Amino acid sequence: MNFIQTRGCDKNTPPSVTFSQAILSPIASFGGLYVPENLPDLGREFLNKHVNSSYKDLAFDLLNRFEIDIDSYVIKEALDLYDKFDNSENPVPVVKVKENLYISELYHGPTRAFKDMALQPFGVVLSSIAQKRGEHYLILAATSGDTGPAALETFKNRSNVQVACLYPDGGTSDVQRLQMVTEDAKNLKVIGINGVFDDAQNALKRLLASEEFKKALKEKNILLSAANSVNFGRIIFQIIYHIHSYLELVRQKAITMGEKVYLNVPSGNFGNALGAYYAWKMGLPVEKIIISSNENNVLTKLIKTGKYDLRDLHVVSTTSPAMDILKSSNIERVLYDMFGYQRTRELMQNLEEKNFYELTSDELAQLQESFDADFCTGDEGKVYIKKTFQKNGYLMDPHTATCMKSYETCSDPKIKTIAYSTAEWTKFSPVIANALTGEVDAQDIKALASISNEAKLEIPSMIKELFSKEIVQKTVIEKEDIEKEILKFL
Repeated sequence: MNFIQTRGCDKNTPPSVTFSQAILSPIASFGGLYVPENLPDLGREFLNKHVNSSYKDLAFDLLNRFEIDIDSYVIKEALDLYDKFDNSENPVPVVKVKENLYISELYHGPTRAFKDMALQPFGVVLSSIAQKRGEHYLILAATSGDTGPAALETFKNRSNVQVACLYPDGGTSDVQRLQMVTEDAKNLKVIGINGVFDDAQNALKRLLASEEFKKALKEKNILLSAANSVNFGRIIFQIIYHIHSYLELVRQKAITMGEKVYLNVPSGNFGNALGAYYAWKMGLPVEKIIISSNENNVLTKLIKTGKYDLRDLHVVSTTSPAMDILKSSNIERVLYDMFGYQRTRELMQNLEEKNFYELTSDELAQLQESFDADFCTGDEGKVYIKKTFQKNGYLMDPHTATCMKSYETCSDPKIKTIAYSTAEWTKFSPVIANALTGEVDAQDIKALASISNEAKLEIPSMIKELFSKEIVQKTVIEKEDIEKEILKFL
């Protein structure tokens, strides 16, 4: 399968590239992104075939349907990393929380967040391509809290790659920060910036598109790639768990094969939601994809009004920091799928130049055929956390809690909903402790103990150990100094 460009093709790049080329150089012409030329049509035959398959067998077959140019033994090695999740037989449990609401738990990997689902195998794939080509790569990662730890975990000590990870200093939970700043592998550099996630992501996109930066890297015999969901190597692995979650409901006899469900996705950079959209386009029976946001509710406004308006808007710090994002990169891939490259380029240029674009009424109607949306404040989220724990015995993190409101406001209660839990409770313990016990301003270590006691849950060892590890990554800089700091590291 070939991959093409969301904003059309300039004269300096080929009109289509292979999967490996798209993941090695993820930014396309005019600052656009790569997308599959065609999505495989899975149909009922594929779903029936995998109704009793393991997660790895499902994933292997799906990747084969994309006809990616990666050797089978590399794909198998990458997928074998799911064996290290909490349950090697089922790395993504789907749990019934209330009548017609099921939670797909995506956080059972090494960093306790959903980014492990894509980044664990992605690290193997990218490193193996680099070795096969005899090339060395700098992998850039910008994180609002979960991509960073997962990228560092998958790439540490891998051959032919170095990683520079940018995060907003003060903009992540303590656990997320500790997961990054205690990493001591020589091929990793963690850089805190005085700014917000959008500053980190804008720097990443600028460097990926900068010929001057690439030239400086070339002098060191280093090429450039990225671990963020601008990279389709991330997205392809995010399609799988939506299909798996649907099949889990069939296996649990909650639905019959072919019955439609809602997919309710807490959304920041929109990669998780894009995976759901592609799964639907490929044949998964979906009623609608519901986008759940926090107070940074640009996606809700886009889906409700057709306006993507960042004028006079600033990121608000919330209790669900991984969603504290205003420019959601992967919306671009949906725009391309619906409206084509010319309109996508026009809309994205408007956003970059004017901080605003507006869909036509016909375009908005088309968007609303696939998506609905709502947003949830931090205080509302804490109420949902407490109520769901007390009434249903289920403990969720503040990102997952945003889905509870949109479940009530956007779903037909007669249709089953799969909502996605993107992080374990351990990643955001002060917020959850406050929701459950009223505890205020507790440090993570105290809040973890409080929740463990209240909810009778074990704190996983990989979280407990963070608080006694040495902090080795101490760099915090102004955003203007990012390029200089990365070159110094190399």
